[in-house]
Amino acid sequence: MAPDAMTRTETDSLGSMEIPADAYWGIHTARALENFPISMRPISVYRDLVVALAMVKQASARANKEIGVLEASRADLIDRAAQRVIDGEFHDQFVVGVIQGGAGTSTNMNANEVITNIALEMAGRAKGDYAFLSPIDHTNRSQSTNDVYPTAIKVGLGLDLQSLLEELDLLRQAFLKKADEFHDVLKVGRTQLQDAVPMTLGQEFHGFATTLGEDYHRLRENAYLLYEINMGATAIGTGITTHPDYSGSVLRHLREISGLDLETAEDLVESTSDTGAFMSFSSSLKRNAIKLSKISNDLRLLSSGPQAGFGEINLPPRQAGSSIMPGKVNPVIPEVVNQVAFAVAGADLTVTMAVEGGQLQLNAFEPVIAHSIFQSITWMRRGMRTLRVNCVDGITANRERLGTMVGSSVGVITALTPFIGYTAAAALAKTALLTKRNVGDLVVEAGLMSRDEVDKQLSPARLSGLQAVTRAIPVITKPGDVEQH
Repeated sequence: MAPDAMTRTETDSLGSMEIPADAYWGIHTARALENFPISMRPISVYRDLVVALAMVKQASARANKEIGVLEASRADLIDRAAQRVIDGEFHDQFVVGVIQGGAGTSTNMNANEVITNIALEMAGRAKGDYAFLSPIDHTNRSQSTNDVYPTAIKVGLGLDLQSLLEELDLLRQAFLKKADEFHDVLKVGRTQLQDAVPMTLGQEFHGFATTLGEDYHRLRENAYLLYEINMGATAIGTGITTHPDYSGSVLRHLREISGLDLETAEDLVESTSDTGAFMSFSSSLKRNAIKLSKISNDLRLLSSGPQAGFGEINLPPRQAGSSIMPGKVNPVIPEVVNQVAFAVAGADLTVTMAVEGGQLQLNAFEPVIAHSIFQSITWMRRGMRTLRVNCVDGITANRERLGTMVGSSVGVITALTPFIGYTAAAALAKTALLTKRNVGDLVVEAGLMSRDEVDKQLSPARLSGLQAVTRAIPVITKPGDVEQH
């Protein structure tokens, strides 16, 4: 690029380059743009990562000012500039690709350059006037990419997780609302896709809510693994170039700025090289995704039909399902959640391989770790929302069909085995299947139970287990032979 009024010249150890005059990023970012045209997705797609980078820079500026290694005037400029990024300004200037070599150095320098040039502009200086305020000597004072980048990833994930947990809890509540709505709707439960025993549709949906609640707690537990940071470690954990008081000071400021319960690792050498916390957190995301996928599978199966399938529930029709079959409507929302889960499972494998690939005092593959986990959180959050808003909230039950299925199901005879015995129940079940007769009628006709007792034991409360039988029950192994149990 030829120098003109629309560019400025910046120089690094490799030479000089022309930078767009209006760009807040500089030469280090420009080289990354040339070197890493891989994902074609800038780091700004992950808002909380950009915010976290600015928080780390702000905390460092305050710590450097506090311990006296950076002039107050410069530290205050960096502090104010970082705050503007935290508030949502200048995110379009974080342009380096999410996938990059260099263990995150390009991301760190992109942050240093943008915050420095914002500060220069606030001071009435020209962009690139690094003699007055330097991206490296001032904005990056007491820091290395090797402590800034992993710390920013952890802080960013901590921030991002909050919105994921909010969406997860809203989805859980949506299933609970449906569980209450369907509390009296009897249906046939199934094991191995074969008819089992009765339950209520409400119980089924309550199970969905419960399993999501368990994931809510597992995600929060694993998030605490991310709150151990290595600020003050600099290059490899020895703290070279830092003041002895920096680590404690920057931790205190970063805790205050982020609102996260952060702690400095006891062994900074180990913490700088180890990325196991990312693997554990990614695994908990995969667990949640796979369970969401299982729920989506169930919703698709329960709504299959509408004539030749289960047809137990109706999913809200969201769009035409076929370009050739008129009237066809597909379960597109659960389908997209399934695909999100597949992607999250793949991302978890990527994280696992990247963690394993680290060597000696640093893992160079944190960029793909960060991208994989941030993408998983982003897609899961959006997937949960569309599942809730565009599917679960509008689910209805086919009550008449479910009632017919329960009435004709031989599975209900399981509820009568304590009274008539397994042998008699099996024989009557076979008869019911062959004749398509009602099980209760056959039991009464065989003289094994009265109509009142049959109706009592086959009530919705008893069939679904909501009303338990707690007394000793006489079991009839064959007509006329009563054994007390």
